[in-house]
Amino acid sequence: MNLSMFSLLSSQSRPLIGLDLSSSAAKLVELSEPSKGKYRVERYALESLPRDAVTDGNIANLDAVAESVRRAWRRMQTSTRLVAMALPSAAVITKRIIVPAGQREQELEALVESEANQYIPFQLDEVNLDFQLLGPAPGSPDEVEVLIAASRKEKVQDRVAVAEAAGLKPVVMDVESYAAQAAFNLIEGSLPTRGKNKVVAMVDIGAQVTNVLVLRNDQSVYSREQAFGGSQLTQDIVRQYGMNYDEAESAKRSNGLPENFESDLLRPFMDTVALEISRALQFFFTSTQYNQVDQIVLAGGCAAIAGLDEVVASRTQVSTVVANPFAEMQLSDRVRPKSLASDAPALLVACGLALRRFDP
Repeated sequence: MNLSMFSLLSSQSRPLIGLDLSSSAAKLVELSEPSKGKYRVERYALESLPRDAVTDGNIANLDAVAESVRRAWRRMQTSTRLVAMALPSAAVITKRIIVPAGQREQELEALVESEANQYIPFQLDEVNLDFQLLGPAPGSPDEVEVLIAASRKEKVQDRVAVAEAAGLKPVVMDVESYAAQAAFNLIEGSLPTRGKNKVVAMVDIGAQVTNVLVLRNDQSVYSREQAFGGSQLTQDIVRQYGMNYDEAESAKRSNGLPENFESDLLRPFMDTVALEISRALQFFFTSTQYNQVDQIVLAGGCAAIAGLDEVVASRTQVSTVVANPFAEMQLSDRVRPKSLASDAPALLVACGLALRRFDP
């Protein structure tokens, strides 16, 4: 599902970079399509963000975030300046409505606005409003289903300001969960029965927040955000080894920690991750009609921790894999396969945004 808070350029095949701003890093991915439906990773980059520069999905330090984006873009050595970005799901209100089929665009816009007035708790001139025709309404050939999305204008403007300050031009504003779902479609083919009729939990473990999105046959059936992430491990390192936060983060990334790190800190952290995921699944079972999950897909920076998938599978008793949306893609000679394999779980949203280049 794709929504844009403002419109795409008319020539959609022009090169486009997916730009994801998480709480810990700016992540950029550029894809091409050498043949129909076959993608190639042209280049990508991750650049750490200063602590608290992005908090709870909000840009708290625009200059610092823009500088990190600019550094990442320079490292990519690309001439492409058009970017697709995304808002956190929590910053976007979405609603599905049923309307009579055969409406002209102006009529549809008027209907969407009157519907939006009823459920958006802000004045319409304070929000960016967009809608997308999803197709015929279930069981009603004379009606169509429309998805409406709205976000406060300042949420959109902050991200636009970051991109522009970095010398880039945003042309798509998506929603993070939809971008992640677009990238998940590339992973789904490698799952048993290609995921058909299976309940799949996509668990994205970021620095501060873990997002759980449960899908069945490409439809989202549940989503939840939990305040838990990789920064907890960084805090443990700070306490255990007397480092400051930045030193701990750097040592964590470069494997520059004492021998006892694995047994004293990493293993207990992995157990905690598995426990948090197990709890998230219990929330899912108690708040929906579902009572089992067939597959867990781990994403986010923490998903790259060696052996985490096995710990999660053991605790939850659910088959668990690490997300790699690039597994079936060709790689340009600028991309190092080993580095990409390690970074892939953290690039799910950026990959989904980069795919917007190929929208029909």
